Amino acid sequence: MRRITLWALSTLTSLVLLFSYHTSTSSTTASAASPIVAQANVTPAPSATTGSSSSSGSSSSSGSQATPKATTTPKATTKTYAGSAVDTQYGPVQVQITVANGKITAASVLQVPWNNGRDQEINSVAVPQLNSEVVQAQSASIDMVSGATFTSQGYLQSLQSAIDQAHL
Repeated sequence: MRRITLWALSTLTSLVLLFSYHTSTSSTTASAASPIVAQANVTPAPSATTGSSSSSGSSSSSGSQATPKATTTPKATTKTYAGSAVDTQYGPVQVQITVANGKITAASVLQVPWNNGRDQEINSVAVPQLNSEVVQAQSASIDMVSGATFTSQGYLQSLQSAIDQAHL
């Protein structure tokens, strides 16, 4: 009698755990390309805007605004560094960082597994999280994304390669 009760309770517990597991929704998959493309496009936009502002500021005003817009000199020190491509079980991962004045201002992926719907679902969530953590941490000492272990490991290795190139 005890065995049957124990078996029934363990089966019931397993079913509750199984059905309480939350999977990704299809709305995340529908916007799979958007986060990565948006993250990659965020980096060039401020540079172009700042460059335009600085030229329009100096042409529309006197030298008083041209002096504060001398931030174009630090923009000259903005460089991008591509880490080495790291082969993972599902495909290569390669990270690029943008460094300005010795600080990481942006991180993006140049290569990430994108072969099927599952890769797209996982990486469309994982990559933006990893990119934002890099900018916050200013190093490769960031947490891996749960459910994207292989991508996270490849990302961290490629990121460290880019950071080494930047001498940070």
